[in-house]
Amino acid sequence: MNEEQVVKALAALAHSVRLRVFRSLIVAGAQGQTPSVLAEQLGVASTALSFHLKELVHAGLVSQERVSRNLVYRAAYDEMNALVGYLTENCCTGVDCGQAGAVCCPASTNISTLES
Repeated sequence: MNEEQVVKALAALAHSVRLRVFRSLIVAGAQGQTPSVLAEQLGVASTALSFHLKELVHAGLVSQERVSRNLVYRAAYDEMNALVGYLTENCCTGVDCGQAGAVCCPASTNISTLES
């Protein structure tokens, strides 16, 4: 994932409704959700939800598929993992993440050793 994609993804998630939609799709798993289910579940008007889903799709964090008469939205787990990986790999640039009190810990670092 490059810097431009990261900025686009973070911008898409930087809205409370979009973050809630994305979290709901993560929980829904591979089956995804239809806009009507999401709107009811989150208490968001369908027109507003449509706008937010479009932003998440544009950022690559959500996919859209037509199944029969319905649109089904699913979280793009590969993109989500790439975003988290990018942030984890790049947050400590120039800093030893293995030192006590480090704010950022790469996935390979044992956090318990940093807390002692």
